[in-house]
Amino acid sequence: MLTDRLILLAPALLATGFMLLAFVLYAVRCALGRPPAVTALKHNEFFGPYVARYILWLIGPVERVLLGRVSANAITWASLLLCAGAGVAAATGSLATACWLYVLAGVLDLLDGRLARASGTQSPAGALFDSVADRWGELAVFAGFAWYLRATPWLLAVMLAVAGSMMVSYTRARGEGLGLALRGGVMQRAERIVLVSAGALVGAWFAAAADTSHHAATALGGALLATGAASTFTALGRWLEGYRALAAQERAAVTATVTVASDKAPIDKLGADKLGADKQAGREPAPVVAVAASPRRTTGAPSTPASPGVA
Repeated sequence: MLTDRLILLAPALLATGFMLLAFVLYAVRCALGRPPAVTALKHNEFFGPYVARYILWLIGPVERVLLGRVSANAITWASLLLCAGAGVAAATGSLATACWLYVLAGVLDLLDGRLARASGTQSPAGALFDSVADRWGELAVFAGFAWYLRATPWLLAVMLAVAGSMMVSYTRARGEGLGLALRGGVMQRAERIVLVSAGALVGAWFAAAADTSHHAATALGGALLATGAASTFTALGRWLEGYRALAAQERAAVTATVTVASDKAPIDKLGADKLGADKQAGREPAPVVAVAASPRRTTGAPSTPASPGVA
């Protein structure tokens, strides 16, 4: 039984062992004060710069090989196809295969942006292609898990994971359209890939033996439930953060308008006082010239006298 499991999960276990050994080496270098040098280091709130530097150092050789030889869009296509393959593998019950296809897709998703920046080929078209491909890739993976769990109550966990993941991405995109950078939260794409892949790997371990196969759905469903709950929390946090920021901007704009109006009040009072003085002195006030309102006039813009013959 144990032998069968080890044979089935051999690729996953070897990859995990390699990553753990590399992490030990990385930790030793950092402890000795010689951390690996990486460029364009970005990180999220959950993993932080320490883990982010480790991942970039680990995939650095692959990045250098691909740079100048493969386009960023080709890497994005490969990531999308791997996600589709992970979905198919999950739907057919090959959870271990689904796990590592999804992890590899996540690595490629990290590489495409770095290759675009390093090669100077960043563009709005490429950014749109990458973002939309990421969403389709996630939907493909979750669709595979939904099919695998279709006869269990854990199907609801998949639905929650889909909803939460999509709303995290949508809230960020909508915020960027309004001039906000809503990128915080504990459950972003990298965290979703790690958590879902770990659940799939544990599920594969249980599914490898007949006497424990009934635990596979629980392991996978639990990971998806946690993903959905944390993603929903992240999406709601971004929503609230964006609303507060926009509301503060609106209040500031209203305050500025009131201040400008207050500054103009003394000028208007002087004009009224001058008109009263003219009447008391027996002088005729200056004639008021009628003007036609311009349909494009904005608040505070000067009016121009109407042309002759215009009513």
